[in-house]
Amino acid sequence: MSCRNVGGDQRGIALLGAMVIVLILSVLATTLLNLSGQEAISASAAGQLAVAQQLADASADLVVGWFHDPQLTSTVPAIVSLRAKRNHDADGAPSFFDATGRSQFVGTMEHPDLRLQAETDSDDRLLNDPDIGMFRAMQHLGRVEELKVYAPTDPGLLCTVDTTVVTKTTPSVRQSVRMQLRALGLPALKAAVQVRRHLGQSHPGGESPVTLHWGDLKVGGDLVLKQATDLPRKSDIAPVTGQGYGEIGQREDRWMEAWVGGDIQLTRPPAQPITDVPANLHIGQNPIPGVRFDEWPYEHLKRMAKRFGRYFAIDREGFLYPQGIIEPGRGVSPDEVFKFQTPGDQQGLVFIDTLDQTAPRADNLGVLKLQAPYFEGTMVVQGHVVLAPNGSGSSIRVLSPPKTDQGNDPIRMPIELSGMHFNGVLYASGHITVAGGVRLYGAVMAGETIASSDSGSSLEVWYDHDLGQGLFRGLPVVYRAPGTWMARY
Repeated sequence: MSCRNVGGDQRGIALLGAMVIVLILSVLATTLLNLSGQEAISASAAGQLAVAQQLADASADLVVGWFHDPQLTSTVPAIVSLRAKRNHDADGAPSFFDATGRSQFVGTMEHPDLRLQAETDSDDRLLNDPDIGMFRAMQHLGRVEELKVYAPTDPGLLCTVDTTVVTKTTPSVRQSVRMQLRALGLPALKAAVQVRRHLGQSHPGGESPVTLHWGDLKVGGDLVLKQATDLPRKSDIAPVTGQGYGEIGQREDRWMEAWVGGDIQLTRPPAQPITDVPANLHIGQNPIPGVRFDEWPYEHLKRMAKRFGRYFAIDREGFLYPQGIIEPGRGVSPDEVFKFQTPGDQQGLVFIDTLDQTAPRADNLGVLKLQAPYFEGTMVVQGHVVLAPNGSGSSIRVLSPPKTDQGNDPIRMPIELSGMHFNGVLYASGHITVAGGVRLYGAVMAGETIASSDSGSSLEVWYDHDLGQGLFRGLPVVYRAPGTWMARY
């Protein structure tokens, strides 16, 4: 009798244990189902939040684009005013900052310099219209509710961009992102050609090889010419064409001024002393008032090239090393680096460092031989340059500097320049030697001088007016300042 009771107790205990296990498993299953559902909801919410954040980021980045492509917003007065440089720096060049370094953007979050709100019909069309809206490419993701631009919070920065968007996800998500912009800070080039020392040598055949159109000449020392008529005279009725002076048969230009620190020397002086000095020739400028050159600091340019451009070291044989890493036998010739290009193949900022990658001195300057038939970009060489293109150049479409029409409105004429070998900026901390007939659109700067390899070599320069506004193709006008991005909600 007691044995049967013991067996029944054991079966009861086993049944109870099985029920407890089933209960535990049920609880675990329910918990797992709940967790899975919560994870699915969390994943969905995270995905929607990511879409909202990307949309807000993209809208802020499009604001950056307004500074780089004026044609996109040329019909919107508020945005035209936004990107216009309304101040001038200490040298008188257009700037986003005043002489004390204060940004032209002075608004607050409540009273910004620019505010566009989708609740206003005209602003909504400008922002989100599927056909003409500035953010129409993002309409499948959502819409922009508000966009504000106002003063920066950090000294030295340009402005704050604040965007609020709402996604088309279900449910929709609102996201607001704030970031600050920094201006590039590359000084404008206010002259077509700048030479810090003498330009030309005082003997027949050693005269200045440079002729200019559309911009100024700045020479720190003496200017040597064959005869006074080699310098273009300034005339308001001079033809504005893409032809060189040898093609049109006269030397007149609407914009050219020559500022010479020393004197003018002639290797073929006339029988009588010069009495008719051109009004656009200004000699004896040094020491008072002085010839003011645009400064491009070495370290500043170097940092800029490493971030936004291409950086090379150079050896004594003229071979280049990307990223400044010199490994014997691994150098690349300039011909390989700057091989044939076509107009529009923009190289941006290219920086060639000194032999020891320190600030330029008389004993650490390399020699770059640039033979590419056509180059487009901003070439900064901390050394000497031999400019010897081996082709006939390319034709490019450009705009002349502004001129005033009968209605007193400044206009820029579209011009085709043919046979151009260089489109952009050529900077050398040493001297530039010209081999052959070279044509350049943009600007040239030489820390020493510009000379010709023989009496038949010449450099003819057409000035790019945009460089005087601080606009360098292939380089950002403004960019997102690191460490300033913040999601508000």
